[in-house]
Amino acid sequence: MSDMSAPTYGMSPADAHPVQIELPHPPESSRLLAAITIPFAIGKIILLIPAFIVLYVLGIVAFVIFVISQWAVLFTGRYPQGMHQFMVGYLRWGLRVQAYFYGLTDKYPPFSLSE
Repeated sequence: MSDMSAPTYGMSPADAHPVQIELPHPPESSRLLAAITIPFAIGKIILLIPAFIVLYVLGIVAFVIFVISQWAVLFTGRYPQGMHQFMVGYLRWGLRVQAYFYGLTDKYPPFSLSE
């Protein structure tokens, strides 16, 4: 009789979800920032214009790297480490910008692809 469970693809059951997002609840939130943001979301949009511009350009680069990396995986069987680090950094930074925009954190996202 065969095991009918879902394949783990080399991961232990504890690692069933390799991508995990943690956003700690801040001990204190800025009430002024919340008061400005609730009626006027345009304030945060103005603050995030530089981040949106850089993310837009990096998004174009990320698309090109994504296409190249798929060919690299096809022919070598491995995801190139540098391309992987860039894509992870791009997605991480985009998530930080979204978290700030939606009010999940008061910390302005740094201009960095690293943690």
